[in-house]
Amino acid sequence: MTEIIKIFDTTLRDGEQSPGFSMNMAEKLKVAEQLERLNVDIIEAGFPISSEDDFLAVREIAKNIRKPQISGLARTELEDVDRAWEALKYADNPLIHIVIATSDIHLKHKLMKSKDEVLDAAVKAVERAKAYTPDVEFSAEDATRSDVDYLCKIFEVVIDAGATTINVPDTVGYAVPEEFGSLIRHIRETVPNIDKAAISVHCHNDLGLAVANTLAAINNGARKVECTINGIGERAGNASLEEIVMALRTRRDFHKCDTNVRPKHIYNTSRLLSHITGITVQPNKAIVGNNAFAHEAGIHQDGVLKEKSTYEIMTPESIGVSKSTLVLGKHSGRHAFRERLKEIGYELSEEDLNRAFKRFKDLADKKKTVFDEDIEAIIIDEILRIPDIYKLVYLNVISGSVTVPVATVQIEMNGEVTQEAGFGVGPVDAAFSAISNIIKTESKLIRYAVNSFTGGTDALGEVTVRLEENDIQVIGQGAHTDIIMASAKAFVNALNRLEYRKKHPVVVK
Repeated sequence: MTEIIKIFDTTLRDGEQSPGFSMNMAEKLKVAEQLERLNVDIIEAGFPISSEDDFLAVREIAKNIRKPQISGLARTELEDVDRAWEALKYADNPLIHIVIATSDIHLKHKLMKSKDEVLDAAVKAVERAKAYTPDVEFSAEDATRSDVDYLCKIFEVVIDAGATTINVPDTVGYAVPEEFGSLIRHIRETVPNIDKAAISVHCHNDLGLAVANTLAAINNGARKVECTINGIGERAGNASLEEIVMALRTRRDFHKCDTNVRPKHIYNTSRLLSHITGITVQPNKAIVGNNAFAHEAGIHQDGVLKEKSTYEIMTPESIGVSKSTLVLGKHSGRHAFRERLKEIGYELSEEDLNRAFKRFKDLADKKKTVFDEDIEAIIIDEILRIPDIYKLVYLNVISGSVTVPVATVQIEMNGEVTQEAGFGVGPVDAAFSAISNIIKTESKLIRYAVNSFTGGTDALGEVTVRLEENDIQVIGQGAHTDIIMASAKAFVNALNRLEYRKKHPVVVK
């Protein structure tokens, strides 16, 4: 029988308080709306007494988010509990989350309180929260470095006081999976009234074991887990929501557990958080990293092309990614190269494929990644050898803040030079307009990108354009120290390739 593990998302509290991840109220609400779409069970919206902004954000989320339970953090200070309730009282199903440290090192150096004083404060805070709402969670901060007997005692008394969830945080990421799992099992077997409360865990990633510890806890009786999107949080972060969810989903045969989360929204949620905070996910991040479904090794690529399950234990579509990616580089094989050629519109004979593949491998030895633009350049130069129909002879552009940009262009076609002028909203637009006036192209510009080969204001700039006409797409490239000239060269280059593709449809898939 599959049991459901409740997902308590603390991205907006523990995650948001880490360096570089702070969000304003509007951003927090936007993330909360996405978490609701993701179908998490509980959203910890913030720490209301910590600041006026945090209070307002928690209150706004409580007012607007309906399906998930909304939680706010409070210390055992009674004013913390009151402030949390003031923010949470608008929620349909509010949860007050109370925390106090229980380890000897925290009691001595941070709280400077005795165990009895902490016990008393915990009970009073839970009782105060219980008077506001039926659902109260109690967290024993630094539980994994606490005296186990004392930990069990404080859980027993807070459950008697009304706590409906007891949370076991590995606050500094100190535990290892076997040890943490044993602790959860001991609590479940030792605390006499544990049947009246759910066991929750909150793991940090200081040793890279947050998700492993969380799964060990689940296997030993925890039924609620605290985690964050992209694993953000204090120091090395929290247990990653997406990793926990997909570990349970993918290995349901082992864990016998699942969640209510809708995995198809995982990728978009991850990207939204990255967009809001400006902090991207590392490429090799499990589940949501750019390389999570990317394959470069030739053996891997060949296997995935024949049967995806050879190297993918979950589908990219399951988390909202459109498809796997075959990254072409020096480790790639002929099979992957042929497939990429088909994707961009080329079907080559075996002889032409061999010639193109040799050029590709030579280029891959020099570049980390070979892009579609590079592949098309190889095909054009090595296989198609396009004769230039159009040649850029002359370009002059006048532009400025108080004048309408205008370009004068000369193009040589069939030995004759034609000159035209064109206006635009900027110098590049004016140059493209003038060229279009001469060539009478019906193509649409669907991509324009600029890169520099070197640093400095005198850098050689490379422009790449993608044109489309009648479902035919081509790429053009141009390089020059003058970016307007580079743009014009790229546009003309693309128009030449377009003319060739229209006249030689046999090479097009």
